[in-house]
Amino acid sequence: MSVSAIFILDVKGRILIYRDYRGDISTKIAERFMSKVNESEDTGKLSPVLHDDGVTYIYLQHSNVYLLAVTRQNVNATAVMVFLHRLIEVFKHYFVVVEEESIRDNFVTVYELLDE
Repeated sequence: MSVSAIFILDVKGRILIYRDYRGDISTKIAERFMSKVNESEDTGKLSPVLHDDGVTYIYLQHSNVYLLAVTRQNVNATAVMVFLHRLIEVFKHYFVVVEEESIRDNFVTVYELLDE
């Protein structure tokens, strides 16, 4: 899987944690993502995969956090979605409840898991 970065955002789009794997994505992408989500909600065309200016956003909302995978390459979106769902399951195993507070309280563990 060639995901450029994984972001964990709060519901307002602020970055809680991110892991940059390829170095071709800026953190400003998270701001752009939230504006695209808000724009999609307004038009009623909300989708878990968004594409804008050569960047593909694949995301999942769980509780009060967004898990966002970002890439500039052509990736299998279904495989990335499965990965994000499994990442939530792993987090549940470690923290029981996956929400903003548990992510903040266990950020070291989250970083270690994202590095695996």
